[in-house]
Amino acid sequence: MTFPSSSVVIAVDGPVAAGKGTLARRLADKYGYAYLDTGSLYRAVGAKVLRAGGDPADPDFAAKMAESLEESDLAAKDLRSEAVGLAASKVAAIPGVRAALLDYQRRFAALPPGGKPGAVLDGRDIGTVVCPDAAVKLFVTARDEVRAERRYKELIDKGETVTFERVLADLRRRDEQDRARSAAPLRAADDAHLLDTSDLAIEAAVAAAVEIVANTLKP
Repeated sequence: MTFPSSSVVIAVDGPVAAGKGTLARRLADKYGYAYLDTGSLYRAVGAKVLRAGGDPADPDFAAKMAESLEESDLAAKDLRSEAVGLAASKVAAIPGVRAALLDYQRRFAALPPGGKPGAVLDGRDIGTVVCPDAAVKLFVTARDEVRAERRYKELIDKGETVTFERVLADLRRRDEQDRARSAAPLRAADDAHLLDTSDLAIEAAVAAAVEIVANTLKP
């Protein structure tokens, strides 16, 4: 289903811990646009599957959980755990799950909450599948070790007991799952602007993203 839209849409894609979420939020704040972390939708489905004792790779059960997703599920405290992240990658490979969540994402982009003039969505397939006509497409990436270090520090700060080696292995496994899935695999759209944040501090990365958006949207 498609929705008529007069809003400006910025699509921000990329692998885990590349910094796309931070950039997307900062862009939304700068331009006064609505922001949607689409990964939270898949994390919420993965978490529901795990809490129900199901297998995230079970297509029927995962699709059922996606179809019953409620707004309150997006506020669950365990959404950022490693277990939920891996489950999210598995459910995201299931066509039935993606179909259940696709209209939600497209409606958000076309009709941003609060009557805002635009929307910024970050995820894995925003520029390729969800909003292929987005006005601006960014693909944010970084070296594996840099992304793993960021994720490791995040988990340690939350009190989780993990090792850098395990985080790196999990990150690479999730990357492989995301790139190899048949349903909307992780890849940069042909017209996406690549932004490598490996050696950029957050303010420098934001400035680079703002420059790309400004240059793309200028008359």
